[in-house]
Amino acid sequence: MAIQACALGLGSDFYDWRWGRLAVCLQPVSAGRMLRVCCKMRNRNTGSSLHKRHQNKKASERLTLNTNLQSQSDESKEVNSSSSEDLMSPFQDKLSDADPIEDLPTMADDIRSSTGEKSIFIENADGVQRLPTDQLEDLTEMIKHAEKNVLLLNQARIGALKELDRILSEKEALQAEINVLELKLDETDSRLKVTTQEKIRVEFLEKELGRLKNEIYSKDKFDGKVLTSDSISQDAIDIAFVEELNALRVENGLLKDDIKALNEKLIDVSGKEECISMLEKERSLLESSVGELKSELEASRIDISALSSFKSECKALWDKVENLQALLGATAERSKQAATLFEQNLELQAKVDKLEASLKESNANKLPDKSQKYDELLLQKIEMLEERLQAADQEILSHTILYQKSLEEFQQSIERLKECNQKELGEHFDDMPWEFWSRLLLMVDGWLIEKKISSSDGKLLREMVWKKDRQICEAYLACNGKHEHEAIVTFLKLTQPQTSQGLHIVHIAAEIAPVAKVGGLGDVVLGLSKALQRKGHLVEIVLPKYDCLQEDQIIELKALDVTVESFFDGQLFKNRIWVGIVEGLPVYFIEPHHPSKFFWRGEFYGEHDDFKRFSFFSRAALELLYQAGKKPDIIHCHDWQTAFVAPLYWDIYAAKGFNSSRICFTCHNFEYQGTAHFSELSSCGLDIQRLNRPDRMQDNSAPDRINPLKGAIVFSNIVTTVSPTYAQEVCTPEGGRGLHGTLRLHSKKFVGVLNGIDTDSWNPSTDIILPVQYSADDLQGKAENKRALRTQLELSAADAFQPLVCCITRLVPQKGVHLIRHAIYQTVELGGQFVLLGSSPVAHIQRDFEGIASHFKNHPHVRLLLKYDDALSHMIYAASDMFIIPSLFEPCGLTQMIAMRYGSVPIVRRTGGLNDSVFDVDDDTIPVQYRNGFTFLSPNEQDLNNVMERAFKYYQKSPENWQKLVQRIMRLDFSWESSAQQYEELYEKTVTRARAAANV
Repeated sequence: MAIQACALGLGSDFYDWRWGRLAVCLQPVSAGRMLRVCCKMRNRNTGSSLHKRHQNKKASERLTLNTNLQSQSDESKEVNSSSSEDLMSPFQDKLSDADPIEDLPTMADDIRSSTGEKSIFIENADGVQRLPTDQLEDLTEMIKHAEKNVLLLNQARIGALKELDRILSEKEALQAEINVLELKLDETDSRLKVTTQEKIRVEFLEKELGRLKNEIYSKDKFDGKVLTSDSISQDAIDIAFVEELNALRVENGLLKDDIKALNEKLIDVSGKEECISMLEKERSLLESSVGELKSELEASRIDISALSSFKSECKALWDKVENLQALLGATAERSKQAATLFEQNLELQAKVDKLEASLKESNANKLPDKSQKYDELLLQKIEMLEERLQAADQEILSHTILYQKSLEEFQQSIERLKECNQKELGEHFDDMPWEFWSRLLLMVDGWLIEKKISSSDGKLLREMVWKKDRQICEAYLACNGKHEHEAIVTFLKLTQPQTSQGLHIVHIAAEIAPVAKVGGLGDVVLGLSKALQRKGHLVEIVLPKYDCLQEDQIIELKALDVTVESFFDGQLFKNRIWVGIVEGLPVYFIEPHHPSKFFWRGEFYGEHDDFKRFSFFSRAALELLYQAGKKPDIIHCHDWQTAFVAPLYWDIYAAKGFNSSRICFTCHNFEYQGTAHFSELSSCGLDIQRLNRPDRMQDNSAPDRINPLKGAIVFSNIVTTVSPTYAQEVCTPEGGRGLHGTLRLHSKKFVGVLNGIDTDSWNPSTDIILPVQYSADDLQGKAENKRALRTQLELSAADAFQPLVCCITRLVPQKGVHLIRHAIYQTVELGGQFVLLGSSPVAHIQRDFEGIASHFKNHPHVRLLLKYDDALSHMIYAASDMFIIPSLFEPCGLTQMIAMRYGSVPIVRRTGGLNDSVFDVDDDTIPVQYRNGFTFLSPNEQDLNNVMERAFKYYQKSPENWQKLVQRIMRLDFSWESSAQQYEELYEKTVTRARAAANV
């Protein structure tokens, strides 16, 4: 029920009464918006005008407004509706709660009075009432007042919206800061927890240390014979001494019984003394004859060694001789030509004489004019011939003088060379080859081991050889052709004490290249030893005498006239000692005389009794050093095969006085640990009860097994592996193969040192295997080698710029064979060529790659060569543009270093030594000069695809930058010099600490 108000001068404004409320809607022209105003009114008494005005004022005072802005223009679109509703909600609450709603009147229809006056009738409970004009004016003023209020509210609303936006932005920023602070708080809490745990652990260890210190006897200290970080308590040492003393007593009783039995047998054979004496005489005669033969052999060897130093000079001399011979040949030919010309000149001279005679006759007979002209022509020809004769004579003379000068220069060159050679032979002994000094050292050691000289004399003579002393070199040359006894007398005259500045280092290993090489171990032992030798250290190597040694690579291999007895399986076994020179290094080979023929198997590794074989060798190697009186500063053992050296040294030989050395142990691959049942350990003389403990040699995964690798970690003074990243990886459960806890416990002495390569053997500028040598300054030869390899393997050579991706590896799971397989297909898909060189000891992997090779047999872009070929590997390194190594783990890796040496850009997975030697070209955190390849992290096909796509794009889109990259990686230094320096520092630190402890 509604009555429209069409008067009161409100224009289009109208009133609408609903639910007992008066809603006034007006549209101010200035604001341009429709405003709705809700007003509450109580029933009024319509009696008098003043009373009505008074009631209207009260109503206006109690008026409550609820405004909602509705958009009718572009300006209203800028206001956020949701924010406005939230903002106005408190105002709405205040307005609506101003007065309670009571019986409000309802507006009736608009009625005009008889006087023409506009009126409004209101319906309520009492009926219909009429509003007079003055009340309408009051109502109009009230509405205008409400309009102003609405405008003020709108302005406040807009300001509140802006303030709300600012508050919301500040709230977001504060929330972000709160999140960061919460993360830091969590991190701090975790660190506090770890610190608390470590503190508790340290307190516990301090209590244990105090308890152990109280148990150690104050007077019986170990005097530096025990390892600093893994010292054995005094009570354990006393027990060991008591047990060893009891064992010696039992052994002494057995020896007494054996002596009695031997005495009884000697009584029976007393009649054979004469025969023995005759045999001794014959033996002495044979020894004298053998000595003479040895002296003659030494004389011939000395001549050979002296001639070896003249090879380079002789080569230059022969070059000069060839040049002179060529010059002499040319001179001889010219001499022949001159002789021919001389004969022709003589004939012409005779003809001239005849012509002159005939000319005189013609002049005498007065020949006619024609004859005179003819004579003039003959005279001109004669003059020309004489000029030619004079020129030929001068040329012959010049050639003769030149020939004489060349002969004089040739004679002078020969004299100068003779003088230089004599001077170098007499003065510059430092230039003698390493083979000469190693031969001299082995000769002195042979005398010492055979007890022909004392240990002090032997030590002095070794130091003189070590320093390349001129006196000992002169003594050696002076003994040429003399008997061994005379040579020993001559050497013993060298009594001046010499002090050495370097270290005495002995490597005990199962491999050394090139005589006994299975993997990278042999290369490391050789490369590191040569680098340390060049730094002035005395380096020796002890190796098993395998029956499969490459003896043609050993210089002067011979057996010493002595045997060394070593303990094994409860008895002593003899060992024959061989000596020889390998790449200028002195090497001792131990040949066991054991019924099992440990090293006469035709194989280096892989035998069922490898634990026994190498524990025997480790004990025999230490026995050799002990009986020879050697006291090296460092004993460096490698991998589990010689890991027995460390516990043997400290448990057995240190008690015998052989305790001045320090042990360095290098593990090249923690995958191979050589574990065996604990009962096997007693064969080499080690005490099972003392060592089969969690803190000694007991395997961390199987308590009934012994782990020699763990024993070396525990008992060595220095523990190293072959790269810094691999050293970090093996300290984790995934990489440590069960030894991560032991490595963490001994982390203070554990370090990773990156291996190097032999830059003399792997040098593209001097590699005679390559069709064309090249260098970083001239890369044309690399393209020629690429063309030659394509021709050799029958690959397509249509596109010379087509990238060649290569891989040289053993196909074992460690090398990521599934990624290598995927790389073959990915290379073809990206438009490149792929060459693989390598085989697999795993049968199913070998069959798998044989199937792939058969599939790509006639493919123009893929070749799989399932073998190993050293010469072909040089060709592949030189020809390849990229070299892929997707290993799952790689302790060090040498192929990436060789590839870069030959200008092949490596694509590798970031693990182990690969992470320490290859840095991504797109890694902005690495300096530009060190970026040398492409790397990926996860061992999956997607990451491999991404890195190969990046490499191909770089190769194809930026050929100039690629060439600069190739030149940069070829100039990188991966030699052994840096690695040897790190080992030298480790050696010197531990030796210095040992000497300081001994002085205290």
